Amino acid sequence: MGSMNEPVRVDKWLWAARFVKTRGVAVDAIKGGRVEVNGERAKPSREIHAGDRIEFADGRFRRSVVVRATSLRRGPASEAALLYDETPESLEAREAVAAQLRAERAAGGSREGGRPTKRDRRRLEAARRARP
Repeated sequence: MGSMNEPVRVDKWLWAARFVKTRGVAVDAIKGGRVEVNGERAKPSREIHAGDRIEFADGRFRRSVVVRATSLRRGPASEAALLYDETPESLEAREAVAAQLRAERAAGGSREGGRPTKRDRRRLEAARRARP
C-alpha cells in the first residue's frame, strides 16, 4: 500500500480508498462542500493523517469515517477497506436510508417521472389516435 502514515491529500485519499472513481470527482465533491475533515470544510490539497475524521455526502447517503492509514495508490477493494473505519452512527444512518429506499421501491414509489411502461405507452398512443 505504500507509506501507511505519511500525510496524503484528501482528494487522493478518497480516490485510493475507493469512495470515488476518479480524483476529478473527488475534487468536485470537495469544492462543492460535500467533504469535511475533522468538522471543517476541506480543500482538495488538505493533507490528512491517520486518526482524522472525514465526513462526506455520497448521493442520499452521508458517510463518516476515521482514517486508519494513508495510501498514495489505488489498490483492490480489500486493501482500500483497510484504510478507514466507518463510525457506528454512519453505518446505522446508511442502513436506515437503504431500508427506506427498499420500502419505497417495494411500494412502487420509484416509478414517478421514470420511463413509461409498455402499458403506459399503449395508452398514450391510443389517446393520440382518438384525437383528430
